[in-house]
This record gives sequence, C-alpha cells and structure tokens, in this order.
Amino acid sequence: MLASVMRRQLDLLAAPRVGFDASFADLRRAELADGAWVDHAPGWVTGHDLLFEQLERSLTWCTETRRMYDHVVATPRLLATIAAREVCGGVIDDMRRVLSEHYGEDFVRTTAALYRDGNDSVAWHGDTTARDMERAVVATVSLGQPRKFLLRPAAGGASLSYQLGRGDLIVMGGTCQRTWRHAIPKVAHAAGPRIAVMFRPAWSDDRRDDRRDDRRDY
Repeated sequence: MLASVMRRQLDLLAAPRVGFDASFADLRRAELADGAWVDHAPGWVTGHDLLFEQLERSLTWCTETRRMYDHVVATPRLLATIAAREVCGGVIDDMRRVLSEHYGEDFVRTTAALYRDGNDSVAWHGDTTARDMERAVVATVSLGQPRKFLLRPAAGGASLSYQLGRGDLIVMGGTCQRTWRHAIPKVAHAAGPRIAVMFRPAWSDDRRDDRRDDRRDY
C-alpha cells in the first residue's frame, strides 16, 4: 500500500495538469468473435493521478443494493454520477465530447465506479439494455491502480485480460455487450483504489435501468 501511495505522489509531481490524447494516436483495436470489438489506448489520460484525487474527493459516492437470491446485498463498489463540468475545469466533459466525435455516438451519461481495494469487484455481465441491442458502444477511462479487466464470450470460451489503470482508455463496441461478458474480479492480495469513468450513449439514460437489480457499472 505504501508503494502505491508513493507512486501516486510521484505521478502528481510529474504531471501536474490533466489532459488526454484527442488524436487517439495509441489506440489499438482487437476484433473479437461474433462482430464484437475492443479499442484500447494505454495511458490515454495524462495527469491521471490528479484527476483521480479530484474525483475521489469531489464526487458524491453512494452504495447501491441489489437482490441476490433471497437477500439484498450491497454492491461491492461505490457509484457516482458526474455532472457535465464538475471536475478539473470540465476535462471530463471534454473527454465526453471528443469520444462522441470519434465514435459517432452521443455519450450523454457519465458515471463513475470506485473500487476501494481488492474486495471490490463486478461479476460477469453485459450492460443492462445494451445486452439486448444489436450493437452498442461504451467507453471507460481507468484511473488509479491497475486492476484486471476480463472479457469472455457469452457462449463460453477463453477469456481476454487487460490490466487497466493509470489513465487507460478501453472502448467496447459492436456486439460486445450482447455476445461477450466482462468482469473485474476480486483479488486476494492488497490492491490500491481504482476509479472507472464510464461514458454511455442515450440508451443508457433510461431511468428504468437504475431500478434494475442487475444494473452494473465497471
């Protein structure tokens, strides 16, 4: 834990301003089976630790509950909604606009999930609503300490693994939400905090999704 705190402090000194690569120069696409694809840009955000600190401090984090069999349990991560120009002089909204232009999608809803340690996780899933659509695009920026992000075919098969954190961008598109599943597993060893900032299009702005027991954020 001490090493991760020191690394975050060094990153804060090295990159005092928050920015991101609007040219997507390092973006690489992996074509998956059944019409799904994943784009990955390592270190897409610069000054990522400063952005992490501001989000962790300024957002209104809450715990949600969901039904699991005969019990109601707390979601193992904290969730928040990000207002358009709430953080770092509107840099999150700038990301939203650039991502919308690049992917030809109007990303209207921006949320965040805080994984406090290795006990926080999200189970295998496809996004509510999107998993019933032919095609959908969801973009996520990962801040803080890297965590394993897994993808596997919904019909079964080998999984893919990404270590996401420190400003990485990952975008799932095509049939990914319908034909694949993704997860952030728990880890047995100590893990530093991670924030996932998620950009979703208009279909995700249906308030009925927020009342679904199986609603997920990653």
